[in-house]
Order: sequence, then C-alpha cells, then structure tokens
Amino acid sequence: MTTAVAAPFRFFSLQVVRTRRLGPSVVRITFAGDDLRAFRSDGRDQSLSLFLPHPGQSEPAVPIELGDLWWQGRRELPDHVRAVMRSYTLRALRRDPDEIDIDFVLHGVEPGARAPVGPASRWASRATSGDRVVLIGPAVEDNRAIRFRPPEDTDLVVIWADETAVPAASAILASLPAGTRARVWLEAGQAGDIQDLATEADAEVTWLVCGTGSRTALAALKDAELPGAQAPYVWIAGESGRVKELRRHFVGERGINRRRVTFVGYWRQGLSEEQLRAEE
Repeated sequence: MTTAVAAPFRFFSLQVVRTRRLGPSVVRITFAGDDLRAFRSDGRDQSLSLFLPHPGQSEPAVPIELGDLWWQGRRELPDHVRAVMRSYTLRALRRDPDEIDIDFVLHGVEPGARAPVGPASRWASRATSGDRVVLIGPAVEDNRAIRFRPPEDTDLVVIWADETAVPAASAILASLPAGTRARVWLEAGQAGDIQDLATEADAEVTWLVCGTGSRTALAALKDAELPGAQAPYVWIAGESGRVKELRRHFVGERGINRRRVTFVGYWRQGLSEEQLRAEE
C-alpha cells in the first residue's frame, strides 16, 4: 500500500535486490519495487528518508495507513517497534527495470572498531536480497530536497564532502555537463574507500583519507587556489560543525557571496539522528 505524504513526496515500499561493497567502509544497496514507477528525481544531492526494520522484524513499522498523520502515529510506537529513520542520498535511478542505488557508510561493523555500530550500519552490513524497507522520496523531478543549485553564471563549482556526503557529491559530479569546471575535495574513511567517479565535467578531485595524518579540510582548502573563478558556486556537506567552519572560510575569508554557498549539515558530532531531529 502506498500513501501520499505531502506533494511532491510520497512513501515507497521497496526491497533489496543486490548489494555490492565499494570499499571497506562503503556498501551500495540496490532497491526495487513496483512503487518506483512513480519515483521522479533530477538526481544531484537528492535527499531521501529511509525507514529500516529492527532486528527480528520482517519490515519496518511505519504507519503509512494514517496518511498525513503518519508522523504522529510513528512517535506513538514503542522504541523497539518504531522503524529506524535515517536520511540518505539517491546515488542512481534506473529504468527498465526500475531500480535505485543508495550508498551506505558503515561505522562500527569492522573488527576492533572503536565506535559502537549504529542501527543503519548494522542493517546495511547484513542486508540481503528480499529485505524490505520504506522510504519517503520525490514524485516530481525538481523538488526541495535537492539543494545543489548553482546560478547560471557559475564559472567554477567548488565541492567539499566528508565521507557521509560522498554519495551526494558523486551524484552531483555525475550530473555536471561537459565543460563545467569543478574543484572537489572528498574525504574517505580508508584508502580502500576511494572511488573512481564518473563525470563529464572538467573536474579536479582530491581525496583526503581520514585517520592517516592527512590535513584537516580547512587547512587543505586554505592552501587551495581557485584559478579564474569570478563567479564560483560552493557546495559543502557533512558534519555540521565542520560545514559551518568551511562556510565561514568561503564567505568571510574568500569573500564569496553567501547566496552562492550551499551548506548542508548531514550529522552532528556526538548526536544520533534521533537526537538531532528532536533538537531541530
């Protein structure tokens, strides 16, 4: 059963069709389902709300039958029943057959991990064909959950993403037309997580490997030149504190018009997504 949320978004009931490890910390999961016939997106950094089941559940508990009251109904479910809700980026959409890809960064699942494993990483690391999920996604191509919107006069696209935002940055790069100049910094949890990214843009991509003594994002960007950029557009996404720091650099130190800087906090150090949503 599919119930409208608030146009242009709706619920989609899907199942896993395959998984593929892209690196030690990254897994790509492909989903399919009849509902995807109504899925529409221009791609780029398209955000999705994904609902996952708890261990032992055959499907996530989301009261979609309540229509517009689903959120209230969800809050009334017991914690151990209420579906795990996480925000992810659409990595790819394909037709014939209808499929979408979502890339998951896995934390805490590797042997000897310092950080405890979260529910989404646990689920993604064990996902197999047939596993069921629910997501809220777009029913129209151009929607407010797409944040990457460079002005028409942009002569250089500047991108920074930590490892949680690499899927969005990768999708953005894939969407850039030939001839677009781009300067890109991406973080990877381990060297094995570095990916070859497809793009027709004239893009210079620099990978920064976390935890191996690499320079901080701000240090790397402070030293960087943006040659010939008279009208740059900046997109930065990742941990909220670092995103704000980088925005101050671009606006305050480089003098880029704040309207030409898109910044998105995907997570906040020390807070779970539930805590962050409650705070917001």
